[in-house]
Amino acid sequence: MNQHLLHPKELPFQLYELLNTEELLDRERFQEHNKDTFDAILATADKIATDKFANHNAKADANEPKFDGTTVHMIPEVKEAFDAYCQAGFMAGRFDFNVGGMQLPESIMMACSGYFMAANPSTAGYPFLTVAAANVINNFAVDELKDKFVERMLTGEFTGTMALTEPHAGSSLADIRTSAVKTQDGSYRLKGSKLYISAGEHQLSDNIVHLVLAKIQGAPAGVKGISLFVVPKYRLNEQGEPDKRNDVALAGLIHKMGYRGTTSTALSFGENDDCHGYIVGEEHHGLKYMFLMMNEARIGVGFGAAMIGYSGYQYSLAYAKDRTQGRLPPNNKPTDPATEIINHGDVKRMLLAQKSYVEGAMSLCLYAARLVDDINSAESSEQKQQTEELLDLLTPIAKAWPSEFGVKANDLAIQVLGGAGYTREYPVEQCWRDNRLNPIHEGTNGIQALDLLTRKLWQAKGAGLRVLNKRIADDFGLATGSECQKMINTTLPYLGQLGELIPMLGQAIQTDKLANVLTNAHCFMNVFSSVVMSWIWIRQANAAEQALQHCSSADKAFYLGKIQAAKYYVNWELPLIQRDITLLKEFDQSCSDMQPEWF
Repeated sequence: MNQHLLHPKELPFQLYELLNTEELLDRERFQEHNKDTFDAILATADKIATDKFANHNAKADANEPKFDGTTVHMIPEVKEAFDAYCQAGFMAGRFDFNVGGMQLPESIMMACSGYFMAANPSTAGYPFLTVAAANVINNFAVDELKDKFVERMLTGEFTGTMALTEPHAGSSLADIRTSAVKTQDGSYRLKGSKLYISAGEHQLSDNIVHLVLAKIQGAPAGVKGISLFVVPKYRLNEQGEPDKRNDVALAGLIHKMGYRGTTSTALSFGENDDCHGYIVGEEHHGLKYMFLMMNEARIGVGFGAAMIGYSGYQYSLAYAKDRTQGRLPPNNKPTDPATEIINHGDVKRMLLAQKSYVEGAMSLCLYAARLVDDINSAESSEQKQQTEELLDLLTPIAKAWPSEFGVKANDLAIQVLGGAGYTREYPVEQCWRDNRLNPIHEGTNGIQALDLLTRKLWQAKGAGLRVLNKRIADDFGLATGSECQKMINTTLPYLGQLGELIPMLGQAIQTDKLANVLTNAHCFMNVFSSVVMSWIWIRQANAAEQALQHCSSADKAFYLGKIQAAKYYVNWELPLIQRDITLLKEFDQSCSDMQPEWF
């Protein structure tokens, strides 16, 4: 029903009109590129995603990987798509030239990933995890490990995983039991079990490189005793080729509600006491290193949630334009022709809500990617530090808000299709199932709320918050159009209430009200995120108002749609946080006072 994975103007608008990505070409890191390079790689991503990924999204969902006790089998289209992705250079796109990369901006590479996530999030999971794992090794491992693994991962010969979760310890990494013992040759022998490891076993590559969190015997208790190890499926011989099978075994595949095309595995390490691992960085600093991958993955999860939400929105929009049902006054006689359902007010509401969620989420995550580019090409250490603090502050929001509202968008897409949306004959129910994972993994949204409220707000004495407030003020000052002025006037009182809440909660965290504050952390996430998203939408509306002054008649509808979605978000969604503001101000104890035996 849809001819395009994304609206043809969406990414050019986000990248060039809103984020001014072309400005990066003046910086030393990106000087060997030009806008034609950017456009060419985006076009290539669109084509490969359309031809090689979208063609088996439903098929991979219906035919999930199978384990026969020896080998994992999956449909051949997954391997074809993976190979096409690697051959086009996307795996190496963001990496430095000296490791075989293309040294492209993060914002361009994330925009490219949007096509793949919109087309087929399950198959896209394999290269995305590999890129993140290679980035950790490249940043923190010794040269010997880099030489053995990074370039092979960037060609797709090797793939990567992130092995954190254990059967008894999900997000509570302090409680992991996987152990490591150092040997005389400097390597380690690992022993333990990991659960829900995405892409932990498959036949797509010659080797799988697991990044494993474990505790060295005698390590300090808690997270301060965690180390990070490279644990390959096959150990390498002297020529650097996969050789003897390492002591890593697939205990079984996990059968998921969605994301069925990506293997989810239970892995056993060291059942035969011969699992070789190689430490990344220093002992007991593993969680710090893994956080690079986790934070990268959190923004990626948010963007993936936005794109899955966008896919459902696009399909429900096309359906609503085609499906006729009911009539509108004054043409509401039984003899009058039925109208397309997009003309009904409630359907417009549901489509507008979806648009505000998914295009807002997309814009937020691309903004975060642009911050990464600024960090990687900052002209001064002060600029880099300020940008890092802002990115740290926004990361919990970039993960949690899109993954909450992407699912809500998919729910509304099902509703727009009515009974058809509840059937497997239409794609929107798969979108919902695929997206439902995103509020859970890479740290549940509740954990993101705690991270925001107890850590990110206060680190570096609130530096990230100061940078954010300045950027909001600067953007509001630039937005001179009449529609933007109205939205700014609506947003400012809520921004003011947020400014009052933060020091109040900061003081309460130091008192006996801590339990109430932590229990209501999700309320704070709602308030903070909604204000941030209003800013993100006003940025888009301002760019649209500016473009309307000189755009072609063919593009006018696109820009008017942006303004209308911004108005919807600010006028309909932002005021809903007033309940959360009240609960936070009153330190409401409805949840914290509930006792287990009362349920």
